[in-house]
Amino acid sequence: MKQTEVAVYYFPNYHPDPLNEQWHGQGWTEWELVKAARPRFQGHEQPKIPIWGYEDESDPAIMAKKIQAAADHGISSFIFDWYWYENGPFLHGALERGFLKALNSEQLKFSLMWANHDWYDIQPAPRNFRNNLAASGKVTEEQFIKATDYMISHYFHLPNYWRVDGGLYFSIYELMNLIEGLGGSYTETKRILQDFRTRVRNAGLGELHLNAIVWGVQNLPGEKAIEDVNGVLEDLGFDSITSYVWIHHNPIPHFPMSDYSMYRELSVKDFERFTNEYDLPYFPNVSMGWDSSPRTIQTDVYDCVGYPYTPILVGNTPEQFEKALSEAKTFMDKGFTKPSIVTINSWNEWTEGSYLEPDTRYGMKYLEAIRNVFGVKSKQHSQSEVV
Repeated sequence: MKQTEVAVYYFPNYHPDPLNEQWHGQGWTEWELVKAARPRFQGHEQPKIPIWGYEDESDPAIMAKKIQAAADHGISSFIFDWYWYENGPFLHGALERGFLKALNSEQLKFSLMWANHDWYDIQPAPRNFRNNLAASGKVTEEQFIKATDYMISHYFHLPNYWRVDGGLYFSIYELMNLIEGLGGSYTETKRILQDFRTRVRNAGLGELHLNAIVWGVQNLPGEKAIEDVNGVLEDLGFDSITSYVWIHHNPIPHFPMSDYSMYRELSVKDFERFTNEYDLPYFPNVSMGWDSSPRTIQTDVYDCVGYPYTPILVGNTPEQFEKALSEAKTFMDKGFTKPSIVTINSWNEWTEGSYLEPDTRYGMKYLEAIRNVFGVKSKQHSQSEVV
């Protein structure tokens, strides 16, 4: 049996970026929200404090530490949340200046998830915010071609770009945004995606592996779920499906907090449900936790008024997280998931309460949970084996 690939989402908002500086001021990063977080109700554990400090992920020496920790604990790949709006790139420093220039970058594969959701000014958000749109996730065909040509020339040729079933793994977060930006037509979207595949082949890079993020519960403002998943994805030529986070599928039942173990039991049932429901291969997802309160104005009353004022998960200890991983492995060992891939939310969603990086309470124990369940891949285990 081939070893399961463990792919972890990476949210790259912990380095200075020109757009963020335009919106928030010089040197701003999302660490400012992590530092400012406070308990919002009795029993609420905030702030979360990173053991490594509030570091700049675009520094290759800093990123090298992350890469080493990930590789040492059984993670196969970072899936970078990748942003490109109509006015161009956003938050590329973690990948391009950090990861790709780290001396040990070959120890970890990487790939892209186009995080093409609308970007709202919610950092932090007042409880009465009116969806202040900072950048639309919809891009025109011209901008789509610019963005994908950039991927082809800057990333896809690299030896540690992650391939799945022989194809370059490329995931899209908000499929309805993509379709609407390309004119709202499935036919036109199919044509444009086929052209993307052709440009990859013409560059001598082989095939794409197109992955779709699918959900049924809206989280961020503006998100739209796909109504006919099987029909749409087959028509557009996608290759696989996965999830980004558990809360995309099941609402957290109690406000202000619900127990992680109870929610885990609900969420792991989705492994089999989605595998049976979807025609394309589904890669199970495990979420470490959920707490988006750091993205709220800390002096506003914390009511259940919509993201980021949402219920949180409590009791998501490393032991409980390891149980979730074990249930994922038990399901993967049945052989229904081909290739054998699990996605995890996430490496560093600190302001959504779902992170693997060490904090002052549990240290490296969340990473150790991954190693305990999935082990460490040998250095000889190459990306060609996930075929």
